[in-house]
Amino acid sequence: MNNLLGLLRIRIKRGVNLAVRDINSSDPYVVVKMGKQKLKTRVINKDVNPEWNEDLTLSVTDPTLTVLLTVYDHDMFSKDDKMGDAEFEIKPYIEALKMHLDGLPSGTIVTTVQPCRRNCLAEESKVTWVDGKLVQDLVLRLRHVECGEVEAQLQWIDLPGSKGL
Repeated sequence: MNNLLGLLRIRIKRGVNLAVRDINSSDPYVVVKMGKQKLKTRVINKDVNPEWNEDLTLSVTDPTLTVLLTVYDHDMFSKDDKMGDAEFEIKPYIEALKMHLDGLPSGTIVTTVQPCRRNCLAEESKVTWVDGKLVQDLVLRLRHVECGEVEAQLQWIDLPGSKGL
């Protein structure tokens, strides 16, 4: 894969106020899709405020692709129910990485993405320089569902031998 730019690590931190799909709770997990790649977190039983804190790593060849994140309720005996989804662009984060910043004080905000009708952000999303790395924090409001948000964080991993940004 000579057009590999590097790896995008998506930390799925937690779900907040997710929809109830079983009797009084849900058994949520998250599926992340970008292009042909598809990854998923573990299931957390009976919790509509699950703490996954799980890292999913995607190979990035095309920075214009969006990431689709879908929450499902795991069911033992029937098809897993959808509990909403959210889509986000990685482009603002990639653009910030391309600035090749270095030596900034930890906590410096490099870019801010405002919530709008076209994105799924529940609040503004900051790309921040933290301890020598650029990270983007996202709070995503789930669509196609009555309630719920997912908190995630993006981090870039440079691969030796990849094209890089």
